[in-house]
Amino acid sequence: MIREADTSTPWGIRDRALLETLYSTGMRRAELAALTIADWNRERGSVSIRQGKGGRDRVVPIGARAALWLANYVEAVRPDLARDPDDGTLFLTDYGEPFLKNRMGDLVRRYLDWSGIRTPGACHLLRHACATHMLENGADIRFIQALLGHADLRSTQIYTQVSIAKLREVHAATHPTGRN
Repeated sequence: MIREADTSTPWGIRDRALLETLYSTGMRRAELAALTIADWNRERGSVSIRQGKGGRDRVVPIGARAALWLANYVEAVRPDLARDPDDGTLFLTDYGEPFLKNRMGDLVRRYLDWSGIRTPGACHLLRHACATHMLENGADIRFIQALLGHADLRSTQIYTQVSIAKLREVHAATHPTGRN
């Protein structure tokens, strides 16, 4: 789905950076919409999320691939989108305005549709995929809890159910008593 962005265009570069950032950080769409350029620390490979859900701040890592796309967007595309006065909002629409939550969701939904993914949701699917993929690749659920900004571990435990389904699939394919 992320590769659907046409990176031969400025908007495609912006969209790829936006999608990569959502997937890499697991942040909520409102958190992404509120990011400023100053919230991204290139040297530390992190993003500061201010006033996330529950009014909590947190710092999350951003992966190398997402950081490359973000750098490309910030350096080559964002200056042409920005309008005076520039408030520093990181992701701007085609009209140089900050994304509203719904417009960001609509943009992500279009990429899901173009890629043939027919499931409800949009931005939250990338958050869910981030957490699920990390869990399936061995991340401790407490680290995922911190990444997602969940105050209560029970909010994070929904991702273990998806991982159990994956575990069942692997078990059925590899355990001697699970195969036909």
